[in-house]
Amino acid sequence: MTQYIVSARKYRPETFETLIGQDNIARTLKNSIIRGQLAHAYLFCGPRGVGKTTTARIFAKAINCSDPSPEMEPCGKCESCLSFAEGRSYCIHELDAASNNGVDDIKALMDQVRIPPQVGKYSVYIIDEVHMLSQSAFNAFLKTLEEPPAYAIFILATTEKHKILPTILSRCQTYDFNRITVDNIVRQLRTIAGKEGVSIDDESLHVIADKADGAMRDALTIFDQTVAFCGTEVHYKDVLKNLNVLDYEYSFSLVEDFLTGNYREALLTFDEILTKGFNALHFVAALSSHLRNLLVSKGGGMDSLLELPDSLKKRYAEQAGKCSLRFLYDALSVTTACESGYRSSINPRLHIEFALMKLCTLSGALAEQMEAPAAARAKTSGPVPADRQKATRATDPAAGQTRTMAAPAREPGEPPAAGGGNGMSKEPAVSDNDRAEQPQPRRTRASRSGGSALSIKAMTDDGPKNTADIQEPVNRNTILDDETIHSKWQDLAGLYKQKPRLANAISSATLEISGEGQEKRVTFKVFNTAQRDWIAEKCLRELEGNFQRLTGSSVRLEVAVIEDHEVEKVPYMPSEKAAVLIEGNEEVKTLVQDLGLDIR
Repeated sequence: MTQYIVSARKYRPETFETLIGQDNIARTLKNSIIRGQLAHAYLFCGPRGVGKTTTARIFAKAINCSDPSPEMEPCGKCESCLSFAEGRSYCIHELDAASNNGVDDIKALMDQVRIPPQVGKYSVYIIDEVHMLSQSAFNAFLKTLEEPPAYAIFILATTEKHKILPTILSRCQTYDFNRITVDNIVRQLRTIAGKEGVSIDDESLHVIADKADGAMRDALTIFDQTVAFCGTEVHYKDVLKNLNVLDYEYSFSLVEDFLTGNYREALLTFDEILTKGFNALHFVAALSSHLRNLLVSKGGGMDSLLELPDSLKKRYAEQAGKCSLRFLYDALSVTTACESGYRSSINPRLHIEFALMKLCTLSGALAEQMEAPAAARAKTSGPVPADRQKATRATDPAAGQTRTMAAPAREPGEPPAAGGGNGMSKEPAVSDNDRAEQPQPRRTRASRSGGSALSIKAMTDDGPKNTADIQEPVNRNTILDDETIHSKWQDLAGLYKQKPRLANAISSATLEISGEGQEKRVTFKVFNTAQRDWIAEKCLRELEGNFQRLTGSSVRLEVAVIEDHEVEKVPYMPSEKAAVLIEGNEEVKTLVQDLGLDIR
C-alpha cells in the first residue's frame, strides 16, 4: 500500500505558471528577478490558503536556480532545486514564528544569517506566521531586517497584517494576496479530478468552491473529504449531505411561496430545515444570498457577479423574471434586518418565522387571498331587485344634506333578523322616518365587502364620527348673545363623550367671539398647532354643523392657537415664586434689599 498524500500537498504549485489566482504578484516577482532588482525583505500577506508560503518557496528556488527558464521559472533539475525538493537545502530556510516567537529564537536566526550560502547565490529565510512574534522578538529583529548581509533575503508571511509593527512594514516590500475566485477554484478542481479519475459535476464543484471561501487549500481538503465519502462517482446530493450545505432548492421554493403568499408552506419548509439540523442563522444568510443573486440576475449584464454554474444561472434568470425590483429590495431589507436582530432575540425561531410571514405579504398575494372569501360571499348574495328596494331618506348631520338608502330586502314570510320564534321582532317597531333620522354607523372597507376584517384606520380613529350628531332644527335664524354661546359651547363638549380627546379640547378651549347678529363668528383657541391642525382637518366642519343645530343659529366656527401673551404664566421654579412674592409685598422687598439677599 503506497503512502497517501493529500491533494493540497500533492498538487502544490512548483512554478509561477502553476500559481493560481495571483498572476500580478507572480509577474512582479519574475520581473524583479530578470532585472536583478531584488529587495532584501518581502512581506506576503493575505487570507489563509491563497499561496503565500508557496509563492515564497517558488521565489526562493527561482533566485537560486542555476538554469532558470527565460521566464525565470526554476528548472527543478539543478542541485539547488533538487536539494530543496528533498529537504536538505542549506540556502533556503523556513521558520515557523508561531512556535519560535521568542528573543532567543531571533538571536539564533541572526547567528545563522552570518553564514553565507554554500550552494546558490542567496540565503533565503521564509518566516511563516510572522505576526506571532513577541514584541521583544520584533525589536530584536529590526536591525538585522534593515541591514542584512548582501546574500540574505527575508520573506515574511502572515494572515494578519494589522498585527505587524509599522517599523517592520516600512522595511519590507508588501504584497497583498487576493482570495481565489470560485471560477479559478472550480477549474483547478476539475483538472485534479481528471488526474485522479474522479467523476464530478459542475454543481458539486461550485458547492465545494463556495464552501472553501476563496482558499485553494481548503477547497482541496474538502475535495479529498468528498471523494472519501462518495468514491470516484460524486453526485450533487451526496456533496450536500456530506458537507451539510443547504440545497439551492429550498431558496427557490421559498421565493415561490413568497410570491404566492403561501406562508404555510414557507413555515413548513423552515421547520424541515431545522429538523435536518441546519443552523437557523445560516438559513437566513443563504436566503439573503439567494435574493441578492435574483437581484443581480434581474439587472442584466451582471452575470460576472454570479459565481454559479450555467444551469443555476438560467434558473435564477427565470425566477428573477417573476419578481419585481421592489419586491426583491423589500425582501432583502427584511432578511438583513432579521440577520442583524437574530442574536439579540429572546425567541430566535419566532423571529425568523415572523420574517418569513412578512416576506409572504410583500407581493400582495396574501392580501388578495384574505379578501377573496369576502368578495365571494358578497357576490353570491347578489344585488337587491329594484322592485323590492324600500327607499328611505337619511340626513347627513355633518353636511346638512340628505341621501337615499335602500332598506335590506326580505323574502315573503321570512322573519326579521332579530325576530323571535313566531317571526315577531323583539325590538320595538320603528317607522321609516324615525329610522332615517337615527345616526347611521360609519362603514369601513371590511363591512362594505362583507368581511369581518378590521381596518387599521378604523382601529385608530376616535370612534364613530356621527355619535355626537343631534337632530337638525328647522330654524337657524336665532341671534345669540355671548353668554348663550359660552353656555352652548359646554353643551357641545358634552356631545362628544365617546371622543375624550376632542371633548377635552373643546371644553378647555378659549373662545373669542366676533361679528354681530347672524354674522357671529366664534374662534376657539387650543394650546398647540398639533391640536389646531388635527381639528381643522378632521373635525371642524362637523363641530360647526353640530353647534349650529344645537344653537339654532348660523354661527361660524374657526380654530386657532393661543398666543403666548394670552396664557397666564404660573410661577414654577423657586426663583419665579420668590420674584412674585417680592413684587406683591413691599416689606419683603425691603427685607431682601436690606440683607442683600440673592434669589437666583
